[in-house]
Amino acid sequence: MNAPIKCADGLTMSVQASAGHYCAPRITGLGFYYQYEVGYPSMEEPLLLPYAEEPHRPCHTVYGWVPAQVIADVIAKHGGLDLTTVKEEDRPPYWEMDQ
Repeated sequence: MNAPIKCADGLTMSVQASAGHYCAPRITGLGFYYQYEVGYPSMEEPLLLPYAEEPHRPCHTVYGWVPAQVIADVIAKHGGLDLTTVKEEDRPPYWEMDQ
């Protein structure tokens, strides 16, 4: 399981992909998936609602088969990733830190 993603404005959400998640392809260990499972965002996010298992409980549900581009759009909308919460060993080599 991956640690939750945290955005610059404080939004957190779980983004997972494996044979046991609502993602595509449903294979464990790939480096990239075109759809991911998002879970339990800390605030309601309209871009995610079409994928909600329980749309009436937006912060207490799973969002299945969310396209990678939608996740990127959500992150951008919320100010980008809060890179201070990502362990250095988990950062891809192409991430630049201007701090």
